[in-house]
Amino acid sequence: MTKTAQLKRTISLPSEHSDYIEKQVANGKYASASEVVRAGLRALQERDKVFEDWILKEIAPAYENYKNNPQSGISLQDAMQRLDKIIDSKNA
Repeated sequence: MTKTAQLKRTISLPSEHSDYIEKQVANGKYASASEVVRAGLRALQERDKVFEDWILKEIAPAYENYKNNPQSGISLQDAMQRLDKIIDSKNA
């Protein structure tokens, strides 16, 4: 396994982020502040990928379907009722 070249960066953080990083290192979850930042960036990249995949796989096809067949759409009231049911089922 080859090691990726690492570049040094200087960043500014609000105190709550800096404190969080220090706590993560102090409690032994990470060996360094850099590891905490890298883990946060990996999580952000994963979240962005999930969002992009959702847009490409679900939202874009649904939009294209609606453009080609507008009567396939539902009313705002029906959409809100469906969302309420989804939220209620997740909170149950």
